[in-house]
Amino acid sequence: MRDASVPAVTAPVSVLRRSALLCGALALVTSCGWGTGDDGDGSGAPPGAPTGVTAEAGSATTVHVMWNAVDGVESYEVHRGGTLVTEVAASDRMVDVTRLRPSTAYAFTVRARDADGRLGPHSREVRTTTPAAVADDSAPTRPADAHGRAAGSRAVQLTWSASTDDRGVVSYDIYQGVTKVHSVGGGQTTAVVTGLRAGTRYSFTVRARDAADNVSPAGATVRLTTSGSGDGHATAPTALRAASHRADGAYYIDLTWIPPRTDGLVTEYQIHLDGRPATSLVYGADAPRDRAEYSFYAGPEAGVTHRVRVRARLSDGTWGGLSAERKVTTGGDG
Repeated sequence: MRDASVPAVTAPVSVLRRSALLCGALALVTSCGWGTGDDGDGSGAPPGAPTGVTAEAGSATTVHVMWNAVDGVESYEVHRGGTLVTEVAASDRMVDVTRLRPSTAYAFTVRARDADGRLGPHSREVRTTTPAAVADDSAPTRPADAHGRAAGSRAVQLTWSASTDDRGVVSYDIYQGVTKVHSVGGGQTTAVVTGLRAGTRYSFTVRARDAADNVSPAGATVRLTTSGSGDGHATAPTALRAASHRADGAYYIDLTWIPPRTDGLVTEYQIHLDGRPATSLVYGADAPRDRAEYSFYAGPEAGVTHRVRVRARLSDGTWGGLSAERKVTTGGDG
């Protein structure tokens, strides 16, 4: 049975967050700008095909598609058969395809796109069939007895007791905080969440979903800490430099740094000024890979010394480590 309609897609909250530049400031910081970066010279091979692609029916009208990260890419395309469904940022490796037809077989592939716009090959094709539609207004019971364990420094394993539903549970959604990060079939009561950071504390909940897209209340929160060092050094921006310049009768602080090398593209940074968060900077698809720049208002007075640090929001939704601190004096040499 072939679906000629164009399905809709629900992307993770983090995708929406990148759509605009956010500017928050202390009283001292009243404006913000955005950085630029070098996306390379176009040399080298296009990205490889994503691996680990899975597709699970989430309800009679939705399918959850996931895949493993490909190093050095800008975004991913998700295809249903020969149709492009959506494109998501490199930091997101999952998507919910919605508005599908019940009792219908679907095939999905994923492609990676690099900063120069080159597309890699399609992943292997994965297939799934949506269940039959049902008339159902009752949500499943909440998953009980949720618990888990760290599975090394980069993953956790979650386990729960099966929910009940008058028509049957089709899938379980796993949330990290308020963000959906994983989904498994209704016959499973365990899941492994990967792509986490060492020595970091996480909170997870599980919700059950039936064929009519009724969702249960969340089960008990499971709090786990991955093994290893959580000093943040590996996730902190490096080579931070700070200087100041004068323009239009005021002083501005100019920053440059090297983005951390982590899974996925870093698209959001937080600037700390004098020990407090001062400004947030969110990039779109043009987030810098090799060198970031940022300039912001610092006031009209010369001779004022400030302390500046930078940190990145990582693909798992947590903040990375703070960079080394730099001091800069308005009207000085930086």
